Amino acid sequence: MTETTFELRKFVAPEFIIGVDARQLAGRYAKNLGASHVFLVTGPNIIKAGWVQDVIESLESEGIRHTLFSEVSPNPRDHEVMTGAEQYKSAGCDAVVAVGGGSPMDCAKGIGIVVSNDQHILEFEGIDNVRIPAPPLICIPTTAGSAADVSQFAIITDTSRKVKIAIVSKKIVPDISLSDPVPLTSLSKELTAHTGMDAIVHSIEAYVSNASSPVTDIQALESIRLLSAYLPLAYHNPDHIGYRYKTMLGSLLAGLAFSNASLGAVHAMAHSLGGLSDLPHGECNALLLESVIDYNFSVCPDRYEAVAEAMNVDCQSHDTQGIKQKLLSALQTLRNELGITERLGDLGVTKEHIPALAKSAMRDPCLATNPRRLTVTELEQIYEGAL
Repeated sequence: MTETTFELRKFVAPEFIIGVDARQLAGRYAKNLGASHVFLVTGPNIIKAGWVQDVIESLESEGIRHTLFSEVSPNPRDHEVMTGAEQYKSAGCDAVVAVGGGSPMDCAKGIGIVVSNDQHILEFEGIDNVRIPAPPLICIPTTAGSAADVSQFAIITDTSRKVKIAIVSKKIVPDISLSDPVPLTSLSKELTAHTGMDAIVHSIEAYVSNASSPVTDIQALESIRLLSAYLPLAYHNPDHIGYRYKTMLGSLLAGLAFSNASLGAVHAMAHSLGGLSDLPHGECNALLLESVIDYNFSVCPDRYEAVAEAMNVDCQSHDTQGIKQKLLSALQTLRNELGITERLGDLGVTKEHIPALAKSAMRDPCLATNPRRLTVTELEQIYEGAL
């Protein structure tokens, strides 16, 4: 047993409820948190699917008013957060409920800290830069991917610099997550694939992170087992609640792992891509994962072997190089089965973009916990390998 096993560690996590129709508890928990008028943050597609109406009815059943805010882009912008904060204040709200994927939940986190601290959202960039806690926040995820409902991370696009900033603070951990697999049944195959791969990358990066721990290791490996087995099944059988539940559980465990162990180069590079080109975050992660593992593998082969075994890859009778190739092959097979077959070049990324992308990724806080220290030149090489 290594000495690191006995290190003093701190962990953050919200209260969470997982199960069918958890979303319908929104009113009860808003009331428990003392809310009388909630600011309901969501997106147009989620409204169309009917999941927001269920939440509104739950709030109304407890006599709680709401103000609806649905002006959230797939990669939430700084000005959207600021607009939301102004509407929150003018409506006299006292709590926030977010219904959606990572974008509405990250936007909701941003709105909360802008309201409580009276600062511009971009001033919170980095780690532990939030002084005053946000108003009560309830998150109801409608994807099995971002895990913003249980994490201390929020990702916001700085539209002037065309970069995504990471805000990391225990003061943006939601008060409660109502993790309901039912809304996942309305996801398209594309969103199922992209958000699911985001969750797998969360788990893998948390497990190989230089800030990992025995607690996050358990969460990350179980998440990898669940998602590698059940994500393809959910992709091919979208209405199967059992498969959707397993992916929701996998995403939740991934969120608890990375919220406390942080992430790595895949996310740093994907944030850079999303900021510059406004590409889907989960898709960027999926397309970068294999190239980053190829670079990282030599510094923690035992960790990646455990990842491969969690994916049910046979690692017996293989040397280190053979295990690496089997892991990369398994990830490629999974990605292809989920319909993610393109490369970055197919999405419009060119060699001319790479220097700016690498410089932006180098500033991302996720890079600090990558198991291998990377230079700008090495980041450029990884991007070029994924073109």
